[in-house]
Amino acid sequence: MLALTLKEIKSFLNTLSAYLVIGIYLLINGIILWIMPGSLNIMDGSYAGLDNLFIISPWVFMFLIPAITMKMFADERKAGTMEFLLTRPLTDLQIIMAKFLAGLVLIIFSILPTLIYFYSVYQLGNPIGNIDVGATVGSFIGLLFLGAAYLSIGLFSSSLTDNSIIAFIISVSLSFLIYFGFEQLSSLELLGQLDLLIINFGIYEHYLSISRGVVDSRDLLYFISLIGIFILLTQLVLKSRKWS
Repeated sequence: MLALTLKEIKSFLNTLSAYLVIGIYLLINGIILWIMPGSLNIMDGSYAGLDNLFIISPWVFMFLIPAITMKMFADERKAGTMEFLLTRPLTDLQIIMAKFLAGLVLIIFSILPTLIYFYSVYQLGNPIGNIDVGATVGSFIGLLFLGAAYLSIGLFSSSLTDNSIIAFIISVSLSFLIYFGFEQLSSLELLGQLDLLIINFGIYEHYLSISRGVVDSRDLLYFISLIGIFILLTQLVLKSRKWS
């Protein structure tokens, strides 16, 4: 599995797609946070903080991560290499996890440069260092788990079709629904006390909770469970392809 993971990472790094994803993520955040005037601009804010980075990133990742995952299984099937991959001495779960870990490495590479933002805001504080470090660390942890959740959704979407564009659309749609759909449904207040239960099915509530700097085990369990569910669904899809 390690060999396949390294192969996937190398395949990312040998193409422009990985660098485009990282570059676009940093470019969008950089323009909105430092250049574009408005409420999200750090320099226009009344206090030193990176809250706006963690407001923007889920929406940027919602499109960039599906762009990473859309080809992971779809292109393998289209090129006819999926059958060869499945005949290797690896289980379906190991193949999925290898691709998942490779994608996770790319997400980490995307997030790491934003530590420069943290350093900049730390220095800009009055006095220097006047920033809520605990909340910022929690937000970075939340962003990593959010990226991993999107990644698992993207893998599942890519396993459903041999068309990478369709895989991208499915992944973006599912990510939006799970991130923001439950939040919007509960805000309609149609189901009374069940609204509180519904909101907890969505990513937004748990991501927001971690971003406050309190890394609650219930929030971590939610993300781990969500990731596990979509990985298992991907495994079921691969097995069903074998039976058909």
